[in-house]
Amino acid sequence: MDDVFDDTESDRSDGDLVHGLWTTWAERGATLTAAQWSTPTRLAGWTVRELYAHVAPVPDELLGFLSAGVDGRAAVTDGRAAVTDGAGILRAYNRADGLASAAAPAVADAAVRTAAALSTADLVDRFRGVTEPSFAARLRAVPPDRVVGHPVLGSVTVAALLEVAVMEQTVHLLDLIAAVGGPAAPAAAVRRSLQVVAAVADPVGLLEVLTGRGGTSLLPVIR
Repeated sequence: MDDVFDDTESDRSDGDLVHGLWTTWAERGATLTAAQWSTPTRLAGWTVRELYAHVAPVPDELLGFLSAGVDGRAAVTDGRAAVTDGAGILRAYNRADGLASAAAPAVADAAVRTAAALSTADLVDRFRGVTEPSFAARLRAVPPDRVVGHPVLGSVTVAALLEVAVMEQTVHLLDLIAAVGGPAAPAAAVRRSLQVVAAVADPVGLLEVLTGRGGTSLLPVIR
C-alpha cells in the first residue's frame, strides 16, 4: 500500500500527489472492516464513513469544473486569476467571515447525507473512478495555469486548486489514520501540505511560534 509514492523523488507535481493520494484512499477503503467504517473520527459527528463521503471526489463533476468552470460557464483563458495559489484560497476561506466558518454546518450535513445515501463500496469506487488510467489522463491534460470561474473568489487557477486538494486529502488522511491506524501518510504529500498551509500565515509570526518566541494566538492557521 502507498507504493504509488516514491519519496526519493523531489519533483512530483501537485497533480501527481493528488493522484497518489486518491489511490491511497481507494486502497485503504477497500480493506476497512464494517467496524472500522463506523469508527468515530476526531471530527465531531463524523465516523470514517462520513469522512470518506466528505473527501471522495465525484469524477464527472471534478473534470467538468476544471474544464469548464462553475455551473457550465466557459473556463476563463485570458487574463490573470483573482487567486493564483492555494494559500490565497485558504486565506480567503479562513477569514473571520469566510467559508471555513460560515459553511461548516452545511459541509458537515452534506457529508452525513452522502454517507447515508451511498454504500461504502460506492465511496471507494469514487476514488477508483478518478484514478482509472483514462480519466487520470484527461485530468492531467488540464493545464495548471488554466483559469476557471469560482463562485466565491471570482476566478482561480487549476494549480491553486491542486495545492488545496493535496493539503485537504493529506490532512483528512491523517484523520483517517488517527481513527483506524494504517501506514503513515506519504511523506511527500505531508511535506507539500505543510508548505501550502505555512504559506497562509504571517511568515514572521509563524516563525516566532515555531521557534518558541511568540504566542500561539496565530494557531490554528486554518480550520
